[in-house]
Amino acid sequence: MKLAQTGEALGASYRFGERVGSGAVGEVWTVTSTDGSTFAAKVLRPEHADDPSLVERFVRERSVLLGLQYSHIVTVRDMVVEGARLAIVMDYVAGGSLRDAVKGVGPLRPVDAVNVAAEVFDALAFAHSRGVTHRDIKPDNVLLARPWPECGAGDVRVSDFGIADVVGERIRQTTGLIGTPQYMPPELISQGRSGPPGDVYSTGVLLYELLAGRTPFAGPGTDFSVAYRHVSSRPPRIPVDDAVWDILDGLLSKDPAQRPTAREAASMLRRLVPRLAGAAPIARAGAPEDFDDAERSATVVRGAFTDELLTAFASTSSADHAGEAPELGEAGSATIARPLPRREVRPQAEARLEEMDAAPFWRTRKALLLAGSAALLLAAMVTGFVVLAPTGQQEAPKAGGDQVSKQLQDAALPTGLTISRDASYEPSSGEIRLTVAYAAQKAPLSGEFLEVIPGVAEGEACPAVTWDGATVSRNQASITGVDVECGWKLSGLEIPAGGSVKVTAKVSVKTADQQAIDAWLRAGSEATTAATQDPAVKGTAYPVQRLKGVEVRTPARVVTPSPLKITLVPVWAGGADELNPLYVSPASGKPSQMLAAVGGGEKGVRFSDGCGGALAVDSAGLTVTALQITPQCTVRASVGNFTELQSPSFGITSRENS
Repeated sequence: MKLAQTGEALGASYRFGERVGSGAVGEVWTVTSTDGSTFAAKVLRPEHADDPSLVERFVRERSVLLGLQYSHIVTVRDMVVEGARLAIVMDYVAGGSLRDAVKGVGPLRPVDAVNVAAEVFDALAFAHSRGVTHRDIKPDNVLLARPWPECGAGDVRVSDFGIADVVGERIRQTTGLIGTPQYMPPELISQGRSGPPGDVYSTGVLLYELLAGRTPFAGPGTDFSVAYRHVSSRPPRIPVDDAVWDILDGLLSKDPAQRPTAREAASMLRRLVPRLAGAAPIARAGAPEDFDDAERSATVVRGAFTDELLTAFASTSSADHAGEAPELGEAGSATIARPLPRREVRPQAEARLEEMDAAPFWRTRKALLLAGSAALLLAAMVTGFVVLAPTGQQEAPKAGGDQVSKQLQDAALPTGLTISRDASYEPSSGEIRLTVAYAAQKAPLSGEFLEVIPGVAEGEACPAVTWDGATVSRNQASITGVDVECGWKLSGLEIPAGGSVKVTAKVSVKTADQQAIDAWLRAGSEATTAATQDPAVKGTAYPVQRLKGVEVRTPARVVTPSPLKITLVPVWAGGADELNPLYVSPASGKPSQMLAAVGGGEKGVRFSDGCGGALAVDSAGLTVTALQITPQCTVRASVGNFTELQSPSFGITSRENS
């Protein structure tokens, strides 16, 4: 059934263009907004709109999803609730999906695969820090800003966070699964639920596929056979660098607690880039006929499946259970949303008695537990002997320490700026390399930025820093009003809306370990935030980092017909700054540097009528005229990332009554 038609309205702001795809929970369309911009809209299937609890969750999650704005995430622009129609409007990404790239070229060069996976992990780390889990990572949901042969660093966009969080809750509440068989984490199969570690696992499967041209558990059998291999089998080894395989093995661990976090995974992969620079793609190999059993299969929680059912469903030769196996959909890249079969739950005492009658003592749970405890005790004794016994051949510690790294991401600022920092220490060069990434959300950002680079050791003087990627000078408190030690002023940065730019800094140190790098990176981040959010600071320096809000000011009374004077007042940590307005309408002269920094100039400002036709706004959205008499009126405004601004109420009178 078609959910929409070309040319049909979607809410008050969009019209449907072309249908570009469909899936288990809805269709994807291009839509055109009233200002002519093109977006993508995922329209959920009617059965979802008929569920009142899902509609309520859809509305409740709106602010979370609209706030999930990051350079590697497809930005959600709007969420439309219109009768029996629910739609998520997001940026249209024109470069196709990672699925298209895999189909077109097969296995990627290891360095390309690692870079793509690292950017996916960046997106997940940002989402996880805000309490959002994707739950359906796969190449189809990783979009590219440019087609694969042309795309490069920064072009990865992860989509469909909204679908997983809105629809997934309903499916989970009905004891169902949502996901794609070839990418499902084992805990989703065995326990019926997954969280951030599940996203890490699915991205590990994605990385495996980018390297090998196939997913690790693709092979013969039913769709459920493929899914159950995530629980019971080890991923087949592929001929990649040992360091790459070690990371893959950790990402695909059956135990969620043993997997790295998304942020740790991104950092580990980026450390591999130099050694993979010249490596060629491996040859695509067919799936094996048999899979090795996992040494430690995932624990199955009673209530969803029994061990017997899981084993029977996973068997390709068991005709007895063919009709009972849950239909998960295609074993390929299709997202599925299916209920799980229920089973009769018997009292525990009855089950235990039946188990004791049916099995000899050596196969009972008690005997197995006793045997397992004895084995663990023996292993501990052997391990203790090996550790305590002198061998005389212990490896000497490496001079200068090991290479260590740390990533840190600040919370998004009101202007839409997000700052992430990645520091790595290389013993061979004796340097810390700091990469600072500045990302923008809805509006372009520019101007001057503050970055504090403290000494590595506690009490150490401000270090010498070599910068690349910006025009850099020491912060001078007498000019900026920001008094902070070890501060640097970065100029000439221009961050496009929805994009990011990076600068690097190199600091020479004697030595550094993981604890020192962690503390140093955190100290720099906290000092930068404290300095830019200090309420005692006066002036307009570093507006992208310091601006906390915008107030819309108008006269208390206006006569008709006449232009309405509107003043946009910046709000800093110390309060509103009436002496340095951000913008005044009607405008004369050039826009302020602050407006250029936080909104891209006048093009980032828009006014609209807030009183039902009493105001007229010109086509540019910058000049407002009072037309009709009314005792109470307001004007709405948006400035860069600051939307839904509104003035205090004012009155409009005639000249005769003034």
